[in-house]
Amino acid sequence: MFARIRRLRGNRAIREMVRETILHPWDFIFPVFVMEGTNIKEEIEAMPGNYHYTLDRLHEVMEEVVNSGVKGVLLFGLPGQKDEIASSAFDGNGIVQRAIKKIKEIAPELYVITDVCMCQYTSHGHCGILKGDEVDNDLTLPYIARIALSHAQAGADMVAPSDMMDGRISAIREALDENGFSNIPIMSYSMKYSSAFYGPFREAAHSAPSFGDRKTYQMDPANARQAMMEAEADIDEGADILMVKPALSYLDIIRMSKDRFDVPIAAYNVSGEFSMIKAAAKMGWINEREVVLEMLTSIKRAGADIIITYSALDACKWLKEENHE
Repeated sequence: MFARIRRLRGNRAIREMVRETILHPWDFIFPVFVMEGTNIKEEIEAMPGNYHYTLDRLHEVMEEVVNSGVKGVLLFGLPGQKDEIASSAFDGNGIVQRAIKKIKEIAPELYVITDVCMCQYTSHGHCGILKGDEVDNDLTLPYIARIALSHAQAGADMVAPSDMMDGRISAIREALDENGFSNIPIMSYSMKYSSAFYGPFREAAHSAPSFGDRKTYQMDPANARQAMMEAEADIDEGADILMVKPALSYLDIIRMSKDRFDVPIAAYNVSGEFSMIKAAAKMGWINEREVVLEMLTSIKRAGADIIITYSALDACKWLKEENHE
């Protein structure tokens, strides 16, 4: 006699009753790009359906986010000017700092997370302070901490450092604690790989390096054990949430992290993953809705507690439609 496993697939009702992994709107965080200027909602060509917003038009996307059921946003800023030390990034009147305050006026119930890095703000496009042609790890740490602190002072609910400098979590935690922000959590881009899937984002954030690449500080895609070392170090330094980036090509890293660490695991469904699906759907080669929901389910099934995705608003709409079909 052989197993009749198909008995539990006979119709939609039984499939839904025994479903192990279920997506909810509160699983998602939606990335938002804010820029200087007025009356701009500019579509990002490589990421259809995603836009650059000036502050006076932020209410449009925030209303969409609230109505979708998504609970949080991840803010990226495009400054008006750049320099060698990313001074716009820690300016109390910088674009992200003002955007935080604006969102808190528009939708105080939204959880505002800020990307903490220097690449969008430096004239050279690298994620730290240069010493010659190299990013100097230890010289960069005070600047990263200063950026995070300025976000907390502006009202951010959580900071998310993405620079991949060693010791940055400790530097941020110390700066936050010493200035009365011990309640602000840190979501660390702990396992951020030097990935080819970031291409569209660099258009979105205007953050491509002017020379070289980021392989000396972002992780080698071939390494898994090293990812666990990164995660352990960040937990020891005070990280509250660990992030794996990208998500889809690193499902094994998500699972390893989930099995090993007793903190929430976030996964970033990055721009290249998003844009490939958009391009294939535009050609009629795939069903975008089915592929996106399958992909997001696989990320959650691998162990992600939080999924940062440009598909968040569409996914919530499709999930709502499924529940009413």
